Amino acid sequence: MTGAFYPAQIFVAVLGASNLTFAFASSSQKLPDWIECQVRSLAFFGGVTRAIVCDNLKAGVAKALWFEPTLNATFAAMAEHYDTTILPTRSRKPRDKAKVEGAVLIVERWILARLRNRSFFSLAELNAAIAELLEELNNRPMRQSRGELFEEIERAALKPLAAAPFEYAERKSAKVHPDYRVEVDKTFYSVPHRLIGRTVEVRLTYRVVEIFHDPPNTFWCVLEPSITMHLGVVW
Repeated sequence: MTGAFYPAQIFVAVLGASNLTFAFASSSQKLPDWIECQVRSLAFFGGVTRAIVCDNLKAGVAKALWFEPTLNATFAAMAEHYDTTILPTRSRKPRDKAKVEGAVLIVERWILARLRNRSFFSLAELNAAIAELLEELNNRPMRQSRGELFEEIERAALKPLAAAPFEYAERKSAKVHPDYRVEVDKTFYSVPHRLIGRTVEVRLTYRVVEIFHDPPNTFWCVLEPSITMHLGVVW
């Protein structure tokens, strides 16, 4: 409607043995998009690998050490949810992720090059086109297609997916005001008065705000569609 153009970021994931490839377009490389792409890739593969070797982008990785990486809290929670290990690659070490570097080139040549002269008016429309070409890529006849090789040697090696997809959450710290309320995204939530002046940890999702202080004591506020706020304590 406006005639403005928006660049899309293309996320690529590949399995180590079969080379089964996944690609997905997002609007950015920020943490919400990064987590969504990770969750979608695991759903596409239909299981969870023992480890995920990934780029060390700032949104998800604070310190990219090969054996002891420091991850963003949300990214770490996603790994715990799916019971897998995150191994971020080192800067300027392409051999750490040679497998996916090759997959990126294939996606560029076999998918993006074929879409370069088409116009898309939403990410959903673009991802539908990518999914169609992705199926063709993975089933492309060779001695064995990627899909056939995946079914033969790799599907059984994957761990089952979690019962529910990982729910994206943001974490931040906040100080309890003298009126024993905490401000979260310009909204105030009450906590026990004994926490006045203390710093608490806030976990924010699209449906719930959780406020933590000195585990195992957990305080939470739930914002329901009726805009009714409930306060509870778990000991």
